[in-house]
Amino acid sequence: MDVRSYRARSLQEALSLVRQDLGPDAAVLHTREVRGGLWGWLRGARQVEVTASLGVHVLSRFPELSTIGQQAETGRRVGEPPTRHPTPDVAGQRLPPAHEQDYRAKFRDDLKGQLADLQSMVEDLCRKSAKSTPDGLPESLFHLFADLIDAEVNEELARELVERLRNTSGGDLEDRVLVKARLARLIEEEIDCCGPIQVTPGQRRLVALVGPTGVGKTTTIAKLAANFHLRDRCRVGLITVDTYRIAAVDQLRTYADIIDLPMEIVATPRDMRAAVARLADFDLVLMDTAGRSPRDEVKIQELRSMLAEARADEVHLVLSSVASTASMKKSAERFAEVGATAVILTKLDEATGLGNLLPLLRSCRLPLSYVTNGQNVPDDIAAADRRKLARVVLGMEPGR
Repeated sequence: MDVRSYRARSLQEALSLVRQDLGPDAAVLHTREVRGGLWGWLRGARQVEVTASLGVHVLSRFPELSTIGQQAETGRRVGEPPTRHPTPDVAGQRLPPAHEQDYRAKFRDDLKGQLADLQSMVEDLCRKSAKSTPDGLPESLFHLFADLIDAEVNEELARELVERLRNTSGGDLEDRVLVKARLARLIEEEIDCCGPIQVTPGQRRLVALVGPTGVGKTTTIAKLAANFHLRDRCRVGLITVDTYRIAAVDQLRTYADIIDLPMEIVATPRDMRAAVARLADFDLVLMDTAGRSPRDEVKIQELRSMLAEARADEVHLVLSSVASTASMKKSAERFAEVGATAVILTKLDEATGLGNLLPLLRSCRLPLSYVTNGQNVPDDIAAADRRKLARVVLGMEPGR
């Protein structure tokens, strides 16, 4: 069998060489891209190498060029395969009629199957859309449902709130402002607030802040300490257990020096007993703890034993409002083991929506004590207000 190779700058030129040398009946066996030049792949322009033979008969997978031209002029019939422009086949032969019919039949079957799959997908999306939106909603309620979804309230709770609103409105749903105010009151009922820390002069109250890493515990401690000391004229002391994080002690000490507050550094339960004893005459003692991963069982138990040694009166779980609902729920579940009594929600100014707050409060059953909306000390902190929070959720008030 006579097999020859031809190289040229392009496939068309290589095929021309094949035709000139072997004639129009030659069959192309193989094509590849190579580099010419003295040093092969190290230098030289790219070339196309075509291997062909006159003694091998290869059937073309494509129709003749004349047939392609006719299809382009008359238009392709429905069910026929799309027109392709393959590399010119040197053999120039078509599939036998029987094979061509099989090919077209297979193409039509494949096309019908794809169209059926597409139709099924569209119908499934329509069904899901119908399920995600309560049936028969008036326009005012539909817009409120969309507002809740935009505020990152999960679908199930949004649907529940809208249905409750429809059932309690007595058919008066035309006034969108009135309906939105009613929805705000429903959201208020979902938010439990316990108010700020209560301090009685002469009676020490020890309050610890716990939570995951990076939620703003140290900054929140500084805000609370500054407000109680400078505004309420209370005697405030600080304890830090956060000896793990780099510069955490220095950060709190800087705040303590600026506000002129005593600070104790605790590393062991024995240190805790001594520190609490030294601050026995203060009105309020605020304890900063190291951030703990909810998945770290050992560190959670260490924190629990340290809080038990301190005999904290209140344990406030600090959570970031930019975290996901699932993350906040998991944190609340694990830190409940250390005796959390309330939640402080931070970084309201960074959140795109506060809808994730509602399922969190439902699941953890802890009241909100404070919210923070910035890094400024002693500003950017306030006692949690359910009415304001409900309006923030609905976009009726800014988060700051």
